[in-house]
Amino acid sequence: MAMVQGTFDDLGTPLSSVTFVVVDLETTGGSPAECAITEIGAVKVRGGEVVGELQTLVNPGEPIPAFISVLTGITDAMVADAPRIEAALPAFLEFAAGSVLVAHNARFDVSFLTAAAERTGHSWPGFPVLDTVHLARQVVRRDEVPNHRLGSLARLFRSTTTPDHRALHDARATVDVLHGLIGRVGNLGVHSLEELLDYTGRVSPARRRKRHLADSLPDAPGVYLFKDGHGRVLYVGTSVSIRTRVRSYFTASEHRRRMGEMVRLAESVSPVVCATTLEAEVRELRLIAEHKPRYNRRSRHPEKALWVKLTVEPFPRLSVVRAVAADGARYVGPFGSRRAAEAAVAAVHEVLPLRQCVQRLSPRTPRSACALAEMGRCGAPCTGAQSVEEYAEVVDRAAALLGGGTRELLVALQERMTELSGQQRFEDARTVRDRLVALVRGASRSQRLAPLAAIPELVAARRAVTGGWEVVCVRYGRLAGSTTSARGADPMPVIAALRASAEVVAAPVAPSTAATPEESEKILHWLESPGVRIVDVDGPWTCPVAGAAAVREELEPLEASRRTTAGFAGVR
Repeated sequence: MAMVQGTFDDLGTPLSSVTFVVVDLETTGGSPAECAITEIGAVKVRGGEVVGELQTLVNPGEPIPAFISVLTGITDAMVADAPRIEAALPAFLEFAAGSVLVAHNARFDVSFLTAAAERTGHSWPGFPVLDTVHLARQVVRRDEVPNHRLGSLARLFRSTTTPDHRALHDARATVDVLHGLIGRVGNLGVHSLEELLDYTGRVSPARRRKRHLADSLPDAPGVYLFKDGHGRVLYVGTSVSIRTRVRSYFTASEHRRRMGEMVRLAESVSPVVCATTLEAEVRELRLIAEHKPRYNRRSRHPEKALWVKLTVEPFPRLSVVRAVAADGARYVGPFGSRRAAEAAVAAVHEVLPLRQCVQRLSPRTPRSACALAEMGRCGAPCTGAQSVEEYAEVVDRAAALLGGGTRELLVALQERMTELSGQQRFEDARTVRDRLVALVRGASRSQRLAPLAAIPELVAARRAVTGGWEVVCVRYGRLAGSTTSARGADPMPVIAALRASAEVVAAPVAPSTAATPEESEKILHWLESPGVRIVDVDGPWTCPVAGAAAVREELEPLEASRRTTAGFAGVR
């Protein structure tokens, strides 16, 4: 039988002959259904050389949100005379024709481009798409970069362009990252376009051999603990099927590098079967807090939650503290980090002349004024210029803000952001925005958790997927027990047994709950989910309609789209 030598075509399309168009967009937000493109930047490369560039601002036909202008530097004035997307998109499609599209976190850019094509009546060519974030996660180690954002990768590969959230600049930086990544996968035997698009990394034989660790695990909801040869917990996770989820760690579907390292160290997996999905989520949190596994990144230190306290003294001030005390002071929080708590304090100081000095002041012992008093940002109670009664009016306003009356603060800080943006002081405007978001989140969390923390017992139920009911018992914001009732059976005897056997929980110091903030928030999320019915509640369960939660509902979509743009922004 004659031997036939394969052609280069049999091996796929050589990367040296592929035309890549690296694209980056700036938009008015994170949702292509609700937001619009404000800038398109694209660079065409072939054989490692740049063969063309395209850049255009786009008039979105709507005002650009202030925080987007802060992020990108693109203002309404800049796009006033720019072409609309109806004209800009055909130019891009012509420029990119016959190429492979490349973007950093490509789902974002491609979703906006395809949505724009649909709205303007253009057919989408169906470009092959390469995502440099996905590729970087395969070949760039965590000890080389702190994350896979464009800025971090650009520094690693010594890009000649620094990403700055302008479309063409970010596209140029992505070109350098693309070339660096292609160089790395080339060393792994990837030389064709087909190989590059299909590259997912390989599962080592040693990792495959550990699949037996999942063989005896239950096909049931609950928590699983990976342990090393000394019985130390490496990682805690949760799933609706423990066996199926653990098996996935030994396949190519698990891409996280740290999980690969964890699996190499693991010698056993311990299951904890749970009655309900909520119980599984709560047990996961508690086990992570107890064992602090090295491969869990979140929830390892719930004890580090912080509160903002309005002190009780003749001239109160704001202070960041680690615990709530029964001292009559007003507290807001908890906050997940000191940075967030201090940002919330700064938000109040931005609009109210509360004193910021840390000494305890006496109305009978005047002191000299500080720089803040001379700037008009403090009423100088230390000098006697402001009486206890006069200062109390400022304190009452601060208490109202911390208590959720944040509408005044929202308006004042938004006006301040607009003023700073108008002065081209975008970094300062971003700082004000971050402070506002931190305070509103903290106040909203207090308003949501405090009522739950005051309830001695709450029993709720939800239809189980397999029939019957999932039933939970919550005491002072802590999950005290959970169970399920059989399909078709009367659930009331099961509920009575649950209440009799549930954990005895001592009342906490308000407004904190008897659990960690994260556990109480998971319980709240479950209670507020569709289909949940309150069986019994000991006392009122309320939340102010016009409180911080209402303001947060206005801010969170904007903040989420900012994170998505910075999500993109964030991974850039």
